[in-house]
Order: sequence, then C-alpha cells, then structure tokens
Amino acid sequence: MPSRTKSIGTGLAVTLVTALTLTLSGCSMETTAPGSARADAASDSKGPFGPVDCRKAKCIALTFDAGPAEDTPHLLDILKKEKVHATFFLLGKNHVKKHPDTVRRIEAEGHEVANHTWSHEILTDKKPAQIRAELEKTQNAIAAITGKKPRLMRPPQGRTDDTVSHISKDLGLSQILWSATAKDYSTTDSALIKKRILDQASKDGIILLHDIYKGSVPAVPGIIDALKKQGYTFVTVPQLMAPAEPVPGTIYRP
Repeated sequence: MPSRTKSIGTGLAVTLVTALTLTLSGCSMETTAPGSARADAASDSKGPFGPVDCRKAKCIALTFDAGPAEDTPHLLDILKKEKVHATFFLLGKNHVKKHPDTVRRIEAEGHEVANHTWSHEILTDKKPAQIRAELEKTQNAIAAITGKKPRLMRPPQGRTDDTVSHISKDLGLSQILWSATAKDYSTTDSALIKKRILDQASKDGIILLHDIYKGSVPAVPGIIDALKKQGYTFVTVPQLMAPAEPVPGTIYRP
C-alpha cells in the first residue's frame, strides 16, 4: 500500500503504510471525552519527574543523532542537572560498540534509546537485504547492552520510502523525523546552533541535534533554559505520542 500523509492535530503529520487510526501528541482523529480510558492513559504517561499530558502541556522532544560519542557523558550530565529526558538515535558501528557503558547509562537514566542504523548509509539507496542489515545489526547491538530492542528509528538524512517502511514495520520500528534542526554538522558556533533551534521551536515539535559535533553539546543548556522560560515541557518522543503507542513502519513527521 503506498504511503500517504495525513495532518493530525496541531500541525503534526503521520505517514501511514497501513490503514490505521492513530493518535499523536495528544491529538486524536477520534473525539476523546475527559475521564475516558484514553484520557486517563495520557495522564498516566510519566515524564522524568511526574505525569505529562501533551494535549495540555506545551511539549517538545529533544533528540540526538549519531552517538554515543566522547561528549555524550557530558551531555547526560547536563540533562540530569536540567531534569530533562531526551531520545537518542544511536549508530551501531564505531559508536554503540565503542561506548557500551554510555549506552547503558542512557537507558538507566530514563532516556529513550533508538536506532539510527549501523553505518549511516542512505537507506533508500540500498537493496532490501542491506536495509534490513543496517537496522537489525543496531537493534541487536543495543539489545545486547540494554536487554531490549529499540522501538524507534531515524533514517539517515530523513530519507525513507515504502521499502524502508515495510522493513521497519517487520523489525518493530517506527520512523521519527523532526521539525527543528540546527544543521550543527555545518558549524561549531554554539550560539548559532541555539538560535537556529529557538527560531524553529514549536509545540509538539521534535528537535534534531547531534552529540558528535563540538558545538552542539555546549548549546544544550541555553536551549533548555530558553525553552523552559517559554513554557515548554521536555519529553521523549514516545511521551509526545501518548496515549498512542508508536506504530511500527509508520513515519512520524512533525
């Protein structure tokens, strides 16, 4: 079935590879009455320091790609101090395998551990068996460290298609894109990285940064501080989707 995109709620979109009724970021295609089981499920979605209902709160998700790296432990110190949970899309080759203690710490401190492929190859340029290997090897490497396989993945450069979607579905992976990026691969200027993110920040947004570039981690405290002052609550990507669960094979596009 060809992919199609639907707008849901507050400007978010979800690309469906199957005919499903979905709820994303607390905004449903169906009407939910206060006090219903679905509403109660949203209220029970736990943030790092209490319940979060992103239908009511001004939520935003902080995500980091292509680690873990040398600066990731410092980033984790920052997030712990700021009482913020994030989502980490990890690379398998030379990252997960090189930094197992950091992967273990990401999981232990309540962040969402996700898949960013094995070697950052563009999946849409690959044959199906190669796509599967890129995702499955990272699934297995993370599971060997944390005891469980990720439920989210981010395709390199955000490039996906029906083949990637079907393989992701088979591996139990939802595809997560983003709404704000600093293009931090192009600059080490932390002030510029902060400005680019703040200029693009929006309710129910997903911020893309990398913990492998020198300017990115130093920009994080300022980004968190500024967005908190604007009333944002930081959540993981699954918390942003609550009360729905991430659907394997689906492309979530803020």
